[in-house]
Amino acid sequence: MQTTLKTDVIFEGTGLHSGEAVRVVLHPAPANSGIVFRRTDVTGRPTLPALFADVIVSPLNTRLSNADGVTVSTIEHLMAALAGCGVHNALIDIDGPEVPILDGSAAAFVRGVVAAGLTRLSAPLRAIEILRDVEVSEGGATAKLSPATTLQIEFDIEFPDAAIGKQQKTLNMANGAFVRELCDSRTFCRSSDVAAMHANGLALGGSIENAVVVDGEKVLTPGGLRHADEAVRHKMLDALGDLYTAGAPILGRYTGSRAGHAMTNKLLRALFDQPDAWRFVTCDVKIAARLPGVGVSMADLEAVA
Repeated sequence: MQTTLKTDVIFEGTGLHSGEAVRVVLHPAPANSGIVFRRTDVTGRPTLPALFADVIVSPLNTRLSNADGVTVSTIEHLMAALAGCGVHNALIDIDGPEVPILDGSAAAFVRGVVAAGLTRLSAPLRAIEILRDVEVSEGGATAKLSPATTLQIEFDIEFPDAAIGKQQKTLNMANGAFVRELCDSRTFCRSSDVAAMHANGLALGGSIENAVVVDGEKVLTPGGLRHADEAVRHKMLDALGDLYTAGAPILGRYTGSRAGHAMTNKLLRALFDQPDAWRFVTCDVKIAARLPGVGVSMADLEAVA
């Protein structure tokens, strides 16, 4: 069955790129609503369904836009939390252009959702089953979806800075793996890129308090890394959030190599352009038991560093 939140959940913070203070309120929503953002600070058409077709391609974040040009950016960490906690329907009020970065991970979003709890709705849940391989590539980066009975994510990255280097990780996302293994992994960047981003009006709300900043073999962020492979874990977190813009949970294996937000969106567009590559399946008890958010509890959060 589909789920929604039991109660409202409120988050306040600063946008990573906009630098603007923003308040976000997650509301329960009826069955078949999906995940919908609503800008409370604009007039006209303020709603934006969190769907891949409405994503503006960006290498740095995932940004939604509607027909009136209203946007909401950096949705990926919140979307990952909703996917990883099994929230299928929510109305998200936001009074600014960007979801707050908080500590750079999805952990605070997860804590809020788990504390609120979920309500089961009297409507069947459909998942997207991958029937054959679909792959996209560009500039040395690739992303692929392949058939699998659960959502699995495999990712590899390589950066010249020794603090990151080459990292690879594979996870079966069923039964709370996201909460235990990925949700506290923070966004990261190289110190050499910070000045360039600032010059282009980006990362205005960024700091070493809400991102892992590296310089060669040094980690400049106080406290260092939460995981030795925190960078690749965060890329997997991003991938889960971006995949949730498919509009339903995915049953398949995602493989990303040096991929980012734009590549994952390109992959979803390629998938849905090929009707023989996927199908909707109604989740019975066995299928539902393999989804990412099933069984998530405070005990899973206690396992998070």
